[in-house]
Amino acid sequence: MTGNYPQVIESVLSIKEKTEVLIEALPYIRRYEGTIFVIKYGGAAMIDEALEETFSQDVTILKKVGIRIVIVHGGGKDVTEIAEKLGMPSRFIDGQRFTDEGMMEVVQMVLAGKTNKDIVARINRHDGDAVGLCGIDADLLRVKKASGKNGDLGLVGEITRVNVAYLKLLLDNNIMPVIAPIGVNESGQAHNINADVAAASIAAALKSEKLVYLSDVEGVMAQGGLINSMNRDRAHRLITEGTISNGMIPKIRSAFTALDAGVNKVHLIDGRVTHSLLLEIFTDAGVGTELVDS
Repeated sequence: MTGNYPQVIESVLSIKEKTEVLIEALPYIRRYEGTIFVIKYGGAAMIDEALEETFSQDVTILKKVGIRIVIVHGGGKDVTEIAEKLGMPSRFIDGQRFTDEGMMEVVQMVLAGKTNKDIVARINRHDGDAVGLCGIDADLLRVKKASGKNGDLGLVGEITRVNVAYLKLLLDNNIMPVIAPIGVNESGQAHNINADVAAASIAAALKSEKLVYLSDVEGVMAQGGLINSMNRDRAHRLITEGTISNGMIPKIRSAFTALDAGVNKVHLIDGRVTHSLLLEIFTDAGVGTELVDS
């Protein structure tokens, strides 16, 4: 018996565990091959270098096993940081950034010009065949002016039409669209769009199999624990009780709008967890909250 025997045993166990993971994932790979997933990418997963890398790996793996991926990203923190450096303080109404013409230029410059291209570059380092877009490109996201309950939002848009044919053209050619949430109105004026709402609108238009939100929370929490699966009635009750509050409310509402339009399932997962995307999609237990219509 050699002195390396414990290391050999550990190596064999590690191989066995990896094999079991692959076996567990196989039925999910078969089930989702050829389907469309829309992923809203935001939060810590966008600003932590290690998490940025694992996200890029995850979406490339999903694509390589035959899932058609569309990414919609945020980047509000980047916009705020650059705007402040330019002497343009941010103001929020109903949780949305008030966007005048000057701020719209910053939004476009940061989200479409830098954040989007950084994400695309990372994915393509893993051979993901991603292309960066915003809603102005190919008239992808047509909008009308959004109305705020507590004041004018400025150049904030509500999506009225998604260029589905263009997105499907990209997907049919094995290209992964990465979309900055900027739309355009009938007169060609660019508008800022809430990224959560944009992702839901795109998922609804594509009737995607899944809409996945990556954010900085584990999922929906109640009584100190994670809710693994939640339907509309329970969501409404938790909002009324105040258990679901603040920024989670528009996510939940946009999620059920997507479900109403034909999206099969919506997932809220913690982007701070390494490979959370793969864990949620390809394991029985998952790592977040699944929203279902029934």
